[in-house]
Parts: sequence; structure tokens; C-alpha cells
Amino acid sequence: MTHLVADFIRQCKQRKSRLKISDSTGMEFTGRDLLTRTLVLRRLLRDHLLDSEEKHVGVLLPPSAGGVVVNMALALDHRIPVNLNYTVTSEVMNSCLKQAGIKRILTSQKFMDKMNFELDAEVVMLEGIRDKLTLGNKLTSAIQAALMPASMLIQSLRLADIQADDVATIIFTSGSTGEPKGVMLTYGNVASNVEAIQQAVNLTPSDTLVGVLPFFHSFGYTVTLWSVMALDIAGTYHFNPLDGKQIGKLIEKSKATLLLATPTFLRTYLRRCTSEQMKSLEIVVAGAEKLPLELSNAFEEKFGTRPVEGYGTTELSPLVSVNIPPNRSSKGGVELKEGTVGRPVKGVSAKIVDLDSGEDLGPNESGMLLISGPNVMKGYLGREDLTQEVIKDGWYTTGDVAMIDDDGFIKITGRQSRFSKIGGEMVPHIQIEETLTQVIGADEEEGLKAAVTAVPDAKKGERLIVIHTAIEQSPSELQAKLREAGLPNIYIPSADSFHEIAELPILGTGKLDLKGLQQLASEIFGQTIE
Repeated sequence: MTHLVADFIRQCKQRKSRLKISDSTGMEFTGRDLLTRTLVLRRLLRDHLLDSEEKHVGVLLPPSAGGVVVNMALALDHRIPVNLNYTVTSEVMNSCLKQAGIKRILTSQKFMDKMNFELDAEVVMLEGIRDKLTLGNKLTSAIQAALMPASMLIQSLRLADIQADDVATIIFTSGSTGEPKGVMLTYGNVASNVEAIQQAVNLTPSDTLVGVLPFFHSFGYTVTLWSVMALDIAGTYHFNPLDGKQIGKLIEKSKATLLLATPTFLRTYLRRCTSEQMKSLEIVVAGAEKLPLELSNAFEEKFGTRPVEGYGTTELSPLVSVNIPPNRSSKGGVELKEGTVGRPVKGVSAKIVDLDSGEDLGPNESGMLLISGPNVMKGYLGREDLTQEVIKDGWYTTGDVAMIDDDGFIKITGRQSRFSKIGGEMVPHIQIEETLTQVIGADEEEGLKAAVTAVPDAKKGERLIVIHTAIEQSPSELQAKLREAGLPNIYIPSADSFHEIAELPILGTGKLDLKGLQQLASEIFGQTIE
């Protein structure tokens, strides 16, 4: 298996005079520039800031050239960067800091001026340590980057000491269904994903990846950070994934070929970007939430590139499976099925088990999706009990209900947490949501207008709740349309279970905030258990 940190040095040397990374602030680094700056920062942190035993270091920076340099400098110094979610509250972030034992957070004044955090750690502005930069440090780093052979530099930094089972990072789960947990991803986990991506879509030195997913998101950390660092490709970064106007300009300027995003973000680009800006794109992969067919159609019609869907979870580094776009397919045969999340990537195995008995099921049978392979996390930080709940005999229980067809393609049909048990029957929230979206007739660019959750109910066990933005139809009209669409009566929320809000709660990762949705429903409708 590839050695990620050593590969970073080799790739910087490989692209010494060619562009390696850029960002929307105008920063442009060749491989040599990136390696020089990374070595400079490593020495500054080591000599002037971090204690020798300080393993976990907080990073509070958006996807940017600066964010890349900080993460790489910490990796070269055998430390574990913990990229913190800057879309959460101070309370949640302080919980993460406490769990990881973080004493210092590296950030920038420019970024923190936009934030309003009260944090239980020392916040270090990177601009403030520049005055400690010496001519000797700059010269040594420049010589190492330009003249020292990669093998000698790798040896001098003792990178061979980093083992595949060593923790590379801690990613805190989004908290869409509960309190954030610290997911420990190893170098082996991340390297297996990088190798799988390369094998799946055949990246070449002429490829440029657009990095808009935050590094606190496992997709952002593994794919948009480490794939660029460990492979002979370039990366271009922008700090706000919803800033379609700037992202369009960035893609046009960099002639980017690969975009990874969520359907929520793709809808923004549909509204804000021109076809001319996006014409260089060859691969668009959507994950984190279901990719609607209508969105794929609208995106392809405007930009000429059809998005494909992949699947993963934080605990799986994150990539499990992906559909391969025809223009990157190398094997022949069927490598793409719309409505599925693709086949498992190299080295990853998937199976379906019965929701109640846990027994293995056959093709086209719906049940719990389990995954095994080199992408399965080391575990939850400080929570061996939770780790043992979800990993048994090497198989990780995803919490997603799915089926695998005869060709090995995975189709996600719902989340275990997104079912209600009503009258003894499992009722899927996602199916109701999808049907509501059809009957509302929302423009694809508007995105999701109605979401389904539930509150406890004394008589039926649970009561379905629909939280929605402004729509034309009344609850009774929607009920009638749901019946016409063929939904059973038990799937249809009562007329007094609809509630309008200005906009649906969305996490910083682009996912629907399920926990926030459920809390909102509880506040509005109460818990009717007596």
C-alpha cells in the first residue's frame, strides 16, 4: 500500500515546476513551492509553538492553500491534525476539543474575524508566528525542497516510522443524528481510499480536482486533500462550497476536470454558474445524500457533464462505492447504474443482513448494509463501547438500509434512523419525502422543500411530521396527492402534522440536519406520550 506522507514529498518533487495547488485568493504553488512552505511551517511549529508530546492539534481553516500547508506540515512532523467543524456552536466544538485533548488550534486572523467562537483552547493565529521565521529556516527548507533527493528527505524526516495503522486524523461526525463522535482514520484507511479513487476514475497529471468540501468532512479530508497530495494531479480550492459564483470562476480559470460535491451544492452551481465556466469538467461525483434523477438531468443539460453518485460514511474513510462515468471507464461492461451508488471500490466488500435476525440476505433483498475492508476506521476516539457496537468481526454496520443487485450495485433505500415504527410496521421517511417532492413539483434548482421526521405518539408509537418551506398546496391537498401516488394510508401524515418554516436546516457538510429537524418537530408538536 502507498505511504501517503512519503508520496506527498515524491509528488511535490515530481511536479517541482508545475502547478500543484491554487485557491480562490490567488495563491498558486508549484510542487516545489508547496513543499518549501510546508517544511518552513513544520520547523516553525516544532521550534516555537508545539510541545514535543503534543500529538493532536486543532486546525480551524477552510479548504485553501493555507489549509493544505498546515495539514501537511503537521503530518510531516508526525502529529495528528484535527480539522474542526466551523459550522457548529462553540459548545459542540469545545466537546470535540475535550474529547481529543486539544490544547492549541491553528487558524488565521482573517478567518477568525468572520467567526464568533469562545473556545477552550489556545487559538494561534498563523500570521503571528511569521516574525519567528529566520533566513536559515527559509534557506534550509528551500534547499531540501529543490535539491535534496526525495528518498533522503523522507529518511531525514523519519517518515518510514509512520505505520499504516497509525492515526492520520480524527474526523468528528456531523452530528446529523446525534452528538459528534471522533472517528480515528489511519494512514492505511486513507491510503486505501486514494488508491481506490485512482483505480476507479484513472486520474492523470492533466487532471485538476476542485476542493470545495471542508477538510473537517471525511470526503474533503481524504479525497480533496490527500488524493491531490499523494497523486500526480493538481488541486484548486475555495473556502465556501455554496459560493457558486466564485466556484464557477475558479473552475474556468483552473480548467478543472473533477468536482466532488453534495446534491445541495450542485443545485447552487446550477443557479450561479455558466455553461462556459464548467465546460472543462469531465467527472462530477455527488455524495452525502441521494442524487435525484431530475438534478442529474438539469446539470447535464446545462453543463454537458452528468453527475454520478457515490456512497460513503465518515467511519469508512469515507468511500465505499461509486458509479464510474463512461468517459473514465477502463474495464468495459456495466460500470454505472443510475439510482444506485455504484459497486464497492477496490478491496471493499459489502453485504446485506436481515434487520431483525442479522442473517445474510441474497441479491435484491432489502436489509442492513454492512461493509468490510481496509477503509474501516480504527474506531471512535475514547469510545471502545461504541466502536464494538458498530464493528463486529471486521464488518461495519452502516445504519443504512440497502439492497445489492445481481451485478453488485448497491441501492440505498433508507437510514435505519429514518424509519418510524407505526402500528408495528416500519415506515420509511425517505420514500415519503421523495413522493412529496414529486407532488409538490418543486424546481430542481430549489432543492428539497419538504422533509419528514417523527415524534413519539401514545397510540401509534410514532407520529409522522412534515417540515416544509413555502409551498402552494394545502396539507389536505398533499394528503390526497400522496394517496394518488399509491402510498399506503399508514405512510400519510395527518393534516395537522405539517409545519412551514423559512428554510430547512442544513449542516455545513451539505446534508439535511436530521437532528435539528427532529428537535424542531419536538418543540412544535411536543411528545404526545402520556
